Amino acid sequence: MTAPTTRPRVEGEREAEIFDATARLLVEHGYDRLTLDAIATAVKASKATLYRRWSGKADLVIDSLAHLKGPEHGEPMDTGSLRGDLLAMACSEGGLTDEMPVGIIGALIPALHRDPDLTRAFRERFIGPKLALAAAAFDRARLRGEVGAGADLAFLARILPSMATHEMFVFGTCVTREHVARIVDEVVLPACRATLTDH
Repeated sequence: MTAPTTRPRVEGEREAEIFDATARLLVEHGYDRLTLDAIATAVKASKATLYRRWSGKADLVIDSLAHLKGPEHGEPMDTGSLRGDLLAMACSEGGLTDEMPVGIIGALIPALHRDPDLTRAFRERFIGPKLALAAAAFDRARLRGEVGAGADLAFLARILPSMATHEMFVFGTCVTREHVARIVDEVVLPACRATLTDH
């Protein structure tokens, strides 16, 4: 009986270096032209080292995206109001106003409809945690009476990121805190108030 093989760990500063190189090359070249060879060369590692840790390009790319600092990596942002929570999440590092994750998402969009593994990983490991955090903010808002008891929180939580990314990738808008505040004040909060009068 042979002894089980162990996967060498890539962690700490070395892991961060690989993630940073992956993000930079992805934004520069796009997902389709990104290769593990290029990443390995950039970080002076063998491609075998990368394959021992990640199953393929999609796996490494999503880990790199998830590695970017965002509110889901820390304590929930409970500011005491839904407006405050949404602005804090969207305008923090790793949020909707942060240039690097936005650039990465833009590089991934053309490939998402062609690569089911990438799409699955993107939804489960990047979008999922962010939507869960937003849904928690809306749940707190419901307890405070800012949102109706029967409101669809998952639907409400998607309004801000959907509109912001549409502005970015369809109209080329550089989304700022002011843009986020306008979407929250003119669309999200009125939608929430409407749920209070539903019967």
